[in-house]
Amino acid sequence: MTPVRTFLLGVVSGVVAVVLGLVAVVLVAGDPGRAGPVPQPSTTPTALPSPPSDLARGETWLQAVVLDSSAVVTPDGGFRDVRATGRDVRMTSTGLRAGTLRIEATLPFDAAARQIGPDLQLYAAGGGRAGVRRTATLLGRDVQVRATGTVRAAGGRLVIEPETVDLGGPDLLDSALSAAARRLVTIHHTVQGLPAGMRLTRVTVTDGGFRATLDGSDVVLTS
Repeated sequence: MTPVRTFLLGVVSGVVAVVLGLVAVVLVAGDPGRAGPVPQPSTTPTALPSPPSDLARGETWLQAVVLDSSAVVTPDGGFRDVRATGRDVRMTSTGLRAGTLRIEATLPFDAAARQIGPDLQLYAAGGGRAGVRRTATLLGRDVQVRATGTVRAAGGRLVIEPETVDLGGPDLLDSALSAAARRLVTIHHTVQGLPAGMRLTRVTVTDGGFRATLDGSDVVLTS
């Protein structure tokens, strides 16, 4: 199962549940042999949204879908506290598509670190900053680089720009290796395990990881 299918399994299941729930309501209301209160006529008309003019026979259109999940796991890592908001969602014979999709989720530090690369640790450093630890060989020496930096979304990616870099050695050593070390702890990362076309638009640092907002349009959820 692909990461996209895995991540969106809960979303698809939720959409199907909504549709089946609507069908059940219609069947119950239309069954004269089923006991229940007789609905009273409403004096206030309820306006239904107009479906798209190109909606084909056999397709189902949902104006908006909001689904929450406490956790979603993909081969690329886990997400927590997920909220997916889709608009202009179509269920067709070829799959499920959303005109627009917004996903808000927390990417835990360990999951983000595994996506970015080996021998890397990420953590909250306070003040909305992220801490980075990375073990590497620089100029023939094995060193552990520690840094703190600002976090932002740029070009659809997660960016960590170091403000402080520490190699845990003498000042002379730090000065000689600082440029190479800074490159190691400068992060430009595309969040993985999401539908193609989703772009990171906002990110903040929390105690549990990166709280990310991702947006996309004409997103293929399943096919």
